[in-house]
Amino acid sequence: MVIKLFRFSYLIRYTISLICLILLLWGNVPALAQTQSSASSSSITPYLNRAVEQVTEFTLDNGMKFIIMENHDAPVVSFVTYADVGGTDEPDGKTGVAHFLEHLAFKGTTEIGTSDYEKEKEVLSRLDKIVSDLKTAKETENQEEINKLTAAFKEVQVEAASYVQQNALGRIIETAGGINLNAQTSPDSTVYFYSFPSNKLELWMSLESERFLDPVFREFYKEQNIILEERRLRTENNPIGTMVEAFLDTAFTEHPYKRPTIGYNQDIRNLTRQDIRDFFNTYYGPNNLTISIVGDVNPQKVQQLAKVYFGRYREKPEPPKVTKVEPEQKETREVTLKLASQPWYLKGYHVPALSHPDNAIYQVISTLLSSGRTSRLYKSLVEEKQVALAAQGFNGFPSNKYPNLMLFYAQTSPQASLEEVAQDLSLEIEKLKNKPVSEQELQRVKNQVRAGLLRSLDSNLGMGKALVEYEVKTGSWRNLFEQVQAIEAVTPSDIQRVAKTTFVPENLTIGRILPKS
Repeated sequence: MVIKLFRFSYLIRYTISLICLILLLWGNVPALAQTQSSASSSSITPYLNRAVEQVTEFTLDNGMKFIIMENHDAPVVSFVTYADVGGTDEPDGKTGVAHFLEHLAFKGTTEIGTSDYEKEKEVLSRLDKIVSDLKTAKETENQEEINKLTAAFKEVQVEAASYVQQNALGRIIETAGGINLNAQTSPDSTVYFYSFPSNKLELWMSLESERFLDPVFREFYKEQNIILEERRLRTENNPIGTMVEAFLDTAFTEHPYKRPTIGYNQDIRNLTRQDIRDFFNTYYGPNNLTISIVGDVNPQKVQQLAKVYFGRYREKPEPPKVTKVEPEQKETREVTLKLASQPWYLKGYHVPALSHPDNAIYQVISTLLSSGRTSRLYKSLVEEKQVALAAQGFNGFPSNKYPNLMLFYAQTSPQASLEEVAQDLSLEIEKLKNKPVSEQELQRVKNQVRAGLLRSLDSNLGMGKALVEYEVKTGSWRNLFEQVQAIEAVTPSDIQRVAKTTFVPENLTIGRILPKS
């Protein structure tokens, strides 16, 4: 028998620092090179071989795929639900709908998160009707009707809120010993995750299957204001966020990577609950969901329960795929903004998707140039020449399912000019093209990448996220582990070859933030 659950709702809020903003807009690529630790090839290979042996997979009749990795070191399990839909999949004029849906996915169902759904349903319908009428009144500039409907909206919204049971999901999970309830939306995907004690496997099955089986997108208008405030914080009132949005819009002319995942302000304001429902019905079918479960579990038990709970999902047609392809860039593009900020300099070069055979080479280049205090950019621009307060970059911007950017950025130091930063950053990039990397430096970078991989996979949750992402983006979770061998095989000539074809003026986009004063 399927477990009956208490009603719940949940609110996700973000706090974002300056650099974290860029990383959030980047997406959630597994961090294979964001560490300065070292690890030898001999130490990591047995670990990866054991990891592969511990993974099993199955697909339900409705098309939903499961990846299970056993780890019996502790009686805990992490669960990752990966929806293969993100900002790139949104219709024109409805940017932000994927992120909006992520917020509302914590609001419950017809049985969860409400004290009386039948009454709540009628109130929600009235609320939507008032909003529709209010939009018409504003278009016709009927001030008397606007005032009347605005008052009615506030009254009915209070009535709707009276049926909502706040934070019920969080209470259920916390009471059962669960942690890390959260979700994230990127240009490529929407990922939901948390962890439980291993004896709560069936509770997770019930909770997660109910969430996407019968959702009610309640508190829509409250969440709309929260998201608008989030956008103000991340973009409109943040110089780096403003530049990131303008930079992407310049670097991409056709592909939807040019659009912000959080959405444009006006699009967010114009979204309706029906827009959320339509997007959900299109992209949240079982054939577009992949689940990874990592921890102290029995794969046979997982499959048995998955058939009971997720087997209830009805098959849906394949959702639309992104068809726009970014044309080859023919000349340098530039965007300069005058903002209340210290000077910043950005350089972005178009690079292939995660699934491309040269991805490991790009990962090594990114680490070599910009990962940590031993990287070339930091040592040269920050320590030696002191023209920058920070100098870093990463591969896979804003995400990596499709061809994307390798981005470098630097904050100008008070005693230097933006032109000096630009010149010295370009000099370090040119060195890769003109002089082979020494074997000693290359080995150090490979050690960093391997260590980064170990760190990212060191937790059940990290492993779960990486497995499901590689499964969806590259066609097989096994490519996650094969990436290590690909990185080990990178040679100095590989780096020169890729650098010479990638770091050219016609493939470059430049961004500058100049002080408003």
